[in-house]
Amino acid sequence: MKVLKFGGTSVANSKSLSKVIEILKSQSEPIVVVVSALGGITDLLLGMLQLALERKENFKDNLDEIEKRHLEPIKACIPIQNQSGIISFLKNHLNELESRLDAIFLLEEVTVKNNATIASYGEILSSAIIQEILKYNGVESVFKDARELIQTESNNNRDIVSEASTIKKITAYFKENQSKVVLVPGFISSNASGETTTLGRGGSDYSAAIIANALEAKVLEIWTDVSGMYTAHPKIVTQAKPIKKLSYYEAMELSHFGAKVIYPPTLQPLVEKNIPIVIKNTFAPEDEGTLIDGNASSENGEIVKGISHIDNVALLNLEGSGMIGITGFSKRLFEALSDEDINIIMITQASSEHSICLGVRSEDALSAKEAIDQKFEFEIS
Repeated sequence: MKVLKFGGTSVANSKSLSKVIEILKSQSEPIVVVVSALGGITDLLLGMLQLALERKENFKDNLDEIEKRHLEPIKACIPIQNQSGIISFLKNHLNELESRLDAIFLLEEVTVKNNATIASYGEILSSAIIQEILKYNGVESVFKDARELIQTESNNNRDIVSEASTIKKITAYFKENQSKVVLVPGFISSNASGETTTLGRGGSDYSAAIIANALEAKVLEIWTDVSGMYTAHPKIVTQAKPIKKLSYYEAMELSHFGAKVIYPPTLQPLVEKNIPIVIKNTFAPEDEGTLIDGNASSENGEIVKGISHIDNVALLNLEGSGMIGITGFSKRLFEALSDEDINIIMITQASSEHSICLGVRSEDALSAKEAIDQKFEFEIS
């Protein structure tokens, strides 16, 4: 059993989907296919949500673009006499989306549930359309809604995967279903009450990893628009080249520090079962790509595998002679930020203990400064 995940650029339009169909037809063993929303659709959905919350009258402007983007592959890849059912599905869900946005606009209420529900339409629509396209293009597949497989629970106002119930649901379904191709939408999940939840931006990778873990898959293939993980960002560094081999640890470091090819939480379920990952290019499937597994290696004696970067980072520096030799100072500093749910990207401290420098997201910088000022008000004064 293999798990293949196709990202937004791989399913963005009819031209991309024709490549996906070729890849699926070339498979000789049972596969689970996890698909993202069409490229850019989740941003359009969340953009409408934000405008609705801000009570902007143009909050529904993206609906026409979303409909147009989804109609293109339907009309290009499905025989005209078979299009009515899936077009009806699309229009019904867009009407439902519009009604939800109207309600949010009137109530001015943002909740985790609202965010998840609006964001989920991307994968709900893409997976249903792709299933129909496969049906009429020579790929026999069955569809399974990920909300019936992946269950989440709330932890500190965040939805996290409930591992035991999720593994139980996945293994039970695949024990009964022996289809060669099973299509599953990524990113979306549900809680114990049956409400739609999501796994975070980039969550389709995570969905695929969870399924691979539960099924103890032979390999997880992530199909995207680049031929693997690169030695640097190829759009910034022209000499960047694909890396043939990485260990889980190396890939985790690169993904945490800005390499967008793989979503950071993806690796943990795979490490547990020692399941290798291969990053492949949908538009150049003959390229070798990047293999990620538990074995470290050095390419041509090179120790440094790649350089990654993070945009929009702010640095906060807390310094003063009153810090030297005082125990508990760092603890109070980290608590101040933790209480505000601010994630620390990087920490460095001078050996003199005279200063501590923190890296946080730019949008968290002001909140972080205010929290630190408040926590150390006495020392600063």
